Amino acid sequence: MPRHNRREFLKRSAAAGFAAAAFTISGTKSSGKVLGANDTLRIAVVGIKGRGQAHLGAYLDMKDVQVAYLVDPDSRLFADSSDKVHKLAGNTPQCVQDLRKALEDKNLDAVSIATPNHSHSLLSIWACQAGKDVYVEKPCSHNVYEGRKLVEAARKYDRIVQHGTQSRSSLQWAKETAAARGGKYGKLLISYGIASKPRSSIGIKPFQAPPKELDFNLWLGPASEQAYSENYVHYNWHWFWEFGNGEIGNQGVHQMDIARWAMPDGAVPKSVVSLGGRFGYQDQGQTPNTQLTVIDFGGPKIVFEVRGLVKKGNSTNCFYTELGVIRDGKFFPKGKKEGETLDVDARVNHPGKPFENFIDCVRSRRRGDLNAEILEGHLSSLLCHIGNLSYRLGKDVPFSRENKAFGDDKAAYEYFDSMKEHLGKTNNLKLDGLDYHLGRSLVFDSKTEKFVGDGEADKLLTRPYRAPFVVPEAV
Repeated sequence: MPRHNRREFLKRSAAAGFAAAAFTISGTKSSGKVLGANDTLRIAVVGIKGRGQAHLGAYLDMKDVQVAYLVDPDSRLFADSSDKVHKLAGNTPQCVQDLRKALEDKNLDAVSIATPNHSHSLLSIWACQAGKDVYVEKPCSHNVYEGRKLVEAARKYDRIVQHGTQSRSSLQWAKETAAARGGKYGKLLISYGIASKPRSSIGIKPFQAPPKELDFNLWLGPASEQAYSENYVHYNWHWFWEFGNGEIGNQGVHQMDIARWAMPDGAVPKSVVSLGGRFGYQDQGQTPNTQLTVIDFGGPKIVFEVRGLVKKGNSTNCFYTELGVIRDGKFFPKGKKEGETLDVDARVNHPGKPFENFIDCVRSRRRGDLNAEILEGHLSSLLCHIGNLSYRLGKDVPFSRENKAFGDDKAAYEYFDSMKEHLGKTNNLKLDGLDYHLGRSLVFDSKTEKFVGDGEADKLLTRPYRAPFVVPEAV
């Protein structure tokens, strides 16, 4: 897909008291002691379907790391994963549906969370309050508010918290982003990312009683009370606003994190606009399968795309500067087809091994050695959230009507034209008479992490939490 120029490249608080009372922070092995290389670390893997299996496999492959707990509201998953642990490691883990039971164990060192997005922050905060270190999958939050609360909890309880954006452990991305923000190859203009995976219709599945083995109340957690559908458990929750954040907050947060990594030091988002839609089919899903988001950092911009109507995915990043483009580990000067090997200094800890990086920091207590420390995770997840907020506050408009969504940003309109070509020519959709969702242009204050002059948008920075699954104001 990538070529040498932009156009071608396109072709809250009862639960606070409850949580504080439920856990004893002092006296755990992980309360601040530097652990030796031969001390066994005991881990609880939370959410053991799908991505949770990668967590499980990583820890089972490590010396002096024991998977002590398997945690999942769906007890149907316990037998196979428990057998796997016993076969590969020799111990039989305790299996519980409620993480709070595992957190009562003073000998538990850390939790590794691979649950649906809507419970990431709450479970991580509970773990921090209980004196446990945390590896939490991306995005670390379901909304901006709770992501910041997780950062506060990590700081308050002095926890090691690693975010599941594994590209932070990639030496290649470390070099490319260093080159983009360093200035040697020209001032950064556009940090581009795309999340492109085949996303077909999920159909429509009826609401019904949940399986008896599934504690659906625990699964819902902070989300509103509602009926069960098979389209929620175990994967398609991504495409419902109550639980997921769409593709921009699924695969997209990896590329969004890389895009932000390339920004000049100190750059913060100033404004955002996002547009798109769920095209090509009608199903139960709510989030866009095609989305274009532009985030202005007061000079350089992040341009981010979601494309789900593809046969083969291509999720990646590149960086446009005044002098050329950085991609695929090289710099391509304007007007030249041959790229130059990047000449930059960059390093990561445990290249390609984010779980090993996490465990190493749990032992050393050196938060600064984390490749994807939770503050970085929050700031990148935030960009996905504000993009979605712009989109959700928008309105349907016809493709046939010209709009000024991007002001005088000519480059952004090129991406919009490419999106239309992708839908019309590549996917044979008739754009005449077809609407897309044009998001609201929002101005963002990064100091307060709120919008400027838009109370309606500010309300969506958090959510109504269902007791007792409340992310408290004071963690």
